[in-house]
Amino acid sequence: MIDLRSDTVTRPTEAMREEAAGAAVGDDVHGDDPTVTELERRAADVVGMEAALFVPSGTMGNQIAARVHTDRGQEVITDRESHVVRYERAGFSQHSALQLRTIDAERGLPTPEAVREAYLEGNLHRPSTGLLSLENTHNARGGLALDPDRFQESAAQAQELGVPVHLDGARLFNAAVAHDVDVTTYTSTVDSVMFCLSKGLGAPVGSMLAGSAAFIDRALEVRKLLGGGMRQAGLVAAPGIVALEDRSHLQHDHENASRLADGLAEIDGLSITEPETNIVLADTTDLSHSAEAFLAAIEEEGVQASQFGPEIARFVTHRDVSATDIEEAIDAVTAALA
Repeated sequence: MIDLRSDTVTRPTEAMREEAAGAAVGDDVHGDDPTVTELERRAADVVGMEAALFVPSGTMGNQIAARVHTDRGQEVITDRESHVVRYERAGFSQHSALQLRTIDAERGLPTPEAVREAYLEGNLHRPSTGLLSLENTHNARGGLALDPDRFQESAAQAQELGVPVHLDGARLFNAAVAHDVDVTTYTSTVDSVMFCLSKGLGAPVGSMLAGSAAFIDRALEVRKLLGGGMRQAGLVAAPGIVALEDRSHLQHDHENASRLADGLAEIDGLSITEPETNIVLADTTDLSHSAEAFLAAIEEEGVQASQFGPEIARFVTHRDVSATDIEEAIDAVTAALA
């Protein structure tokens, strides 16, 4: 079975397994797991922040950031298709009593003008703006890699208004590869960033939240509140270090996604969005069946993808998928629709 449902399905490499087996561990809630400490140090260094915190999931990282940056009852400016809107169970409202001010932003990135227009100072009747939340790459919009210059301009506008900026960078390293820039090109203009170890980077579990030392001190308290404190977490932090240090496969993942898109585009009835990173969206509108039926048909031929809407299927390339797998997947989808 060729599994293209997500880049979260990767299996630990032998190097990851070896590092996990030999990892020095302690009790991370007590702050004495040396492997977690080393992962946090390296993660902070990579994104150019003072400190970082290891969290179980990207969703928890985003929720912690919102809680730390804001006061209850404030608003968060974000794209209406962002992950924090679509896939986090209204967590900003449940955990932090925040209200969302969503923008239908081109390519998922609010312009500086849109940020200014959405900004509220707050008064007796209206809430104030407490946070700008950006996402890169943009999952729901097909893995779009945000333009670095436009990204910096929008973030700078929020900060000029006194509004902190959080970056949901679940697949941030994919964006950096797509634009051939260092990740600090994005993170230098935000107040905090979350990135996943378990998506494009291919580790088995975990995400990193980074920001100033004061921000991470508060984030540690909120992680405990949300039940994210882990004990001998070095066992899962060690593979994260391997994933963070070995990112050479990301360009290959993008090339595989491009080849997959080209192959699927040749199949009658499928409309394909040209990928910018490792996500390929296939529109089944012109087929005689829905995305659900399409996915069932290709699974019978040995390919798994995920449903992204009534007539949208999503394919995600990752480290465990080879160029040969991509050719076989194209043949399988062709056969399923023959």
